[in-house]
Amino acid sequence: MTYLLDTAPFLWAVSEPGRLSRRARRICESPRDTLVLSVASLWETMIKCGVGGLRIVNPARTLPDWVAALGARVLAVEAAHAYRLHELPPIHRDPFDRILVAQAMAEDLPLLTSDQYIRQYPVRCIW
Repeated sequence: MTYLLDTAPFLWAVSEPGRLSRRARRICESPRDTLVLSVASLWETMIKCGVGGLRIVNPARTLPDWVAALGARVLAVEAAHAYRLHELPPIHRDPFDRILVAQAMAEDLPLLTSDQYIRQYPVRCIW
């Protein structure tokens, strides 16, 4: 099975796996499952590092290492993903979370997330 990772679970999987649910940790550690990380999550993380909201030593070097450590594939944001945003009700105001929902819908991927607002969208969420 292939799963799209929300930003926080991605960061927890590589730095604080105890914060993941038991099911999420199993998925992240399973060689049978494929993890996908949106470039939007990398973008969000780099912004947070840049403004001091998140501390990652040398994020431009560390994040690719973390993506590789999880064996994740990076998913680009495509026009089809942006067009799906129009269909989303205004449940969540965070543009990064909204694009993750749109990507999950467009790519028909379950989203690995603990975010209660994302879980209100018509997308399969796993936690």
